[in-house]
Amino acid sequence: MKPPHLQFAVASTSIVSVASIASVASIGSIASIAWFGGRAVSAWLGTLLLLLVGCGTAPDRERSGTSTSPPPSLRIATYNIRHGRGADDVLDLDRTARAIAALDADVVALQEVDERVRRSGRVDQAAALGESLGMHHAFGSFMDHDGGRYGMAILSRWPIASIDSWRLPTGNEPRIALAIEIDPPGFGRCTIVDVHFDWVADDGFRFAQAEGVAARLADLDRPWILLGDFNDTPGTRTRGRLGGLGREGDRPPEASNTWPADAPAVDIDSIIAGPVEAWAAFDLRVVPEAIASDHRPVVADLTPRLAPGD
Repeated sequence: MKPPHLQFAVASTSIVSVASIASVASIGSIASIAWFGGRAVSAWLGTLLLLLVGCGTAPDRERSGTSTSPPPSLRIATYNIRHGRGADDVLDLDRTARAIAALDADVVALQEVDERVRRSGRVDQAAALGESLGMHHAFGSFMDHDGGRYGMAILSRWPIASIDSWRLPTGNEPRIALAIEIDPPGFGRCTIVDVHFDWVADDGFRFAQAEGVAARLADLDRPWILLGDFNDTPGTRTRGRLGGLGREGDRPPEASNTWPADAPAVDIDSIIAGPVEAWAAFDLRVVPEAIASDHRPVVADLTPRLAPGD
């Protein structure tokens, strides 16, 4: 969907595992081998055994408390999928699934998702994508449409602890924020909030919706990530209000736009993480996927700021 208030902008810019196995396999045979080889061989094999046992396996990503472990990280993405209809106007949900898989994200917020709507073949798109990608899913509807329901979804590698819909001020269409809670390894519980703000020219609706989200985020006592299709550009009061809530990753100016996908002219999709002090690193980028939807996906890699002693 092309927001009318953005038309002018578009027109104007037309071997560790082997060691572990060896350490187990060698324990039963070293004693007999050393007996035949004498004291020197025994000493040598004893040293070898200590080395093998000491190697172990590489530390898991989840072991964030050890000094040798890399810090935990979370890859999150937002993608307006236009109910599976690409920039070529072809409806192909399998192509959408491939585009999402290529992001290799732990959590993906989706906008313009159909649930059993005629125009998209009466498919429960959130469930279908979740099954195809092997991810948990949540769907939030903001209105009935064409024999089904229309809204947004979140896909997660980890079980979803809770799902909530925050009703937002109504503009041209009803709107909600879809909020879920997850427990990524090394992070603790955090809240993911998916939004798709109104697209009409009057930014009053979008600003009111941003205020509604801000009020709910202020009540949270844990880290949160807000992401989606804001339908407004940096420098506007809506984006200013949202950006003031947390931390928004920087992106190269020459590769910051997300819509339309085949010739991106405006930056309307983004990711914000808060509170600011909860996050140590935030790397954000736009993915140059130009065909699977009319929007390009946005991906962020986040690292939490661990408390002293963690």
